[in-house]
Amino acid sequence: MSKESDSLRTSPSVASLSENELSPPPEPPGYVCSLTEELVTKAREELQEKPEWRLRDVQALRDMVRKEYPNLSTSLDDAFLLRFLRARKFDYDRALQLLVNYHSCRRSWPEVFNNLKPSALKDVLASGFLTVLPHTDPRGCHVLCLRPDRWIPSNYPITENIRAIYLTLEKLIQSEETQVNGIVILADYKGVSLSKASHFGPFIAKKVIGILQDGFPIRIKAVHVVNEPRIFKGIFAIIKPFLKEKIANRFFLHGSDLSSLHTNLPRSILPKEYGGTAGELDTATWNAVLLASEDDFVKEFCQAAPACDSTLGQAVLPEGLTSDAQCDDSMRGVKSQLYSCY
Repeated sequence: MSKESDSLRTSPSVASLSENELSPPPEPPGYVCSLTEELVTKAREELQEKPEWRLRDVQALRDMVRKEYPNLSTSLDDAFLLRFLRARKFDYDRALQLLVNYHSCRRSWPEVFNNLKPSALKDVLASGFLTVLPHTDPRGCHVLCLRPDRWIPSNYPITENIRAIYLTLEKLIQSEETQVNGIVILADYKGVSLSKASHFGPFIAKKVIGILQDGFPIRIKAVHVVNEPRIFKGIFAIIKPFLKEKIANRFFLHGSDLSSLHTNLPRSILPKEYGGTAGELDTATWNAVLLASEDDFVKEFCQAAPACDSTLGQAVLPEGLTSDAQCDDSMRGVKSQLYSCY
């Protein structure tokens, strides 16, 4: 067999094909690749994505979903399934598990995912809690900027912030560029108090991290934390046990040393609040982008929930997305842990 044949990834839909049948299938009109040649090359090198086999790989994942989870209520469109293949470097089994986790996460936390639409989060968006910077970093990553100090707990629960983050991730991942390049998170913890930090206990932390690591098809390339007070040591002590080593190594704590931040994110893409030259921090533009996507979110997240698939119910959820009953004591000791670092 040729070297090309030897290098093919195997799957239930491919392993039985004869050598004469191994020719790239024509791409149907439903999918049109929007990647530049540079990104096509990057996807090939970093994600093992071969354009000539792209639709064959999508079909293999589609076949696996239909066979192993026939009642899973999910889109099987080429573009949608590609998100999961890219997030797991075209490993069929891992992409399938990620897809199942994605839907399991949504069903296991209804207070976050039910009725998820921009118009339901106007207060969070207006607060300036989050935005996406207008310029990407040198690697082409969009920068999601979070400012927890803008949240007033008496106005709405912390789950509303999580809903806004998820809404933003859903919008970002629609872009094939983001699927290949990933994102960077910039979190500004200036002014975060002990009382505010106590809302982010182990129960919430496990759920959020479970989604980001194992339940959503996005590549987080770095998390930059700035202006963190001493209390952040307590917050990070809660988070770290749930982080995989690869993700934990992508956390960078800069304190108030913005020159340290600038070695990772150039001043040219940062607003002046973070020592940059890109003008004032703008939240209105990204809010408008989300609000303009209202119909898409209504269609995806605001329809009647289908009956739970028994097969899906037996799937292994990411850690932290088990039943709430298992986490009844999650807040015990949180304040004492935070006080010790304050």
